[in-house]
Amino acid sequence: MIRKLLGTASVLAAMAATPAMAEDVTACLITKTDTNPFFVKMKEGATAKANELGIDLKSFAGKVDGDHETQVAAIETCIADGAKGILLTASDTSSIVPAVQQARDNGLLVIALDTPLNPIDSADATFATDNFLAGELIGQWAAATLGGDADNAKIAMLDLAVSQPTVGVLRDQGFLQGFGIDLEDPNKWGDETDPRIVGNDVTAGNEEGGRRAMENLLASDPMINVVYTINEPAAAGAYEALKAIGRENDVLIVSVDGGCPGVQNVKDGVIGATSQQYPLLMASLGIEAIAQYAQDGTKPQPTEGKDFFDTGVALVTDKPAEGVPSIDTAEGMNLCWG
Repeated sequence: MIRKLLGTASVLAAMAATPAMAEDVTACLITKTDTNPFFVKMKEGATAKANELGIDLKSFAGKVDGDHETQVAAIETCIADGAKGILLTASDTSSIVPAVQQARDNGLLVIALDTPLNPIDSADATFATDNFLAGELIGQWAAATLGGDADNAKIAMLDLAVSQPTVGVLRDQGFLQGFGIDLEDPNKWGDETDPRIVGNDVTAGNEEGGRRAMENLLASDPMINVVYTINEPAAAGAYEALKAIGRENDVLIVSVDGGCPGVQNVKDGVIGATSQQYPLLMASLGIEAIAQYAQDGTKPQPTEGKDFFDTGVALVTDKPAEGVPSIDTAEGMNLCWG
């Protein structure tokens, strides 16, 4: 999986060499929040590359995950300021589309980072983890770890938000497919009929939300033994809820992100496995793409066979499962962020 990540970076290097200094070019980074370590690292990557290329970077963020209005206002500000491009992690992947189209109509290059818009071609390009694959890997790992007991699993699904942004849908549906559960409509979560699924609840992608969602689902079935979580802060909250009833050692928790605290939680046994993604790479490549666009109008192209540019993913666990490629936490810590 790491070879895949390094190969992805090499592809971009071959596709377009790092552009020359882009003086008098303004770019915008608009993230869901400025507190989640994932977006903090994304901002670091964008800032470092912007400084390297001489780009004036302006950063914006929602007050909380789901703050759509603040993101729309940020796009309007970027248009008014004459920015050349926007890097965007959208809180509401459908409702943001008219504002994105307005930016594109005004000549801005809009690149979605991590979270594809709905539809995906609403942005000029998407630089992201293959979020479906990230979910599929943790689902395969959980099923392989349980072995024959997977047929009798009781699964809690801790999702992101009721608005079902694309990143949340992709990870959820990938996990279920990896676990061996038939999907209904792959474009949304919560419609599956497999009796192994206890239920879905939302976490807002934070620890408190994860704890609350876990408590709600445990009230439905206190014998849950597999927990899918949208990200590692939600996983940490789920663990605390399980610990409060003495069940922290007999439940498999899986997640996605690969931040340093999350990888440490894998090492400590809080999380069984996580799929690691690379936000610094997404952001730095995005700034390079805006610089290239400012220089000669070139727009980035997707990875062959996909509708987005794949920035790589690797499963991190110290309990490898047969048939599921993974790296251990030592390697995960070398690659982590936050």
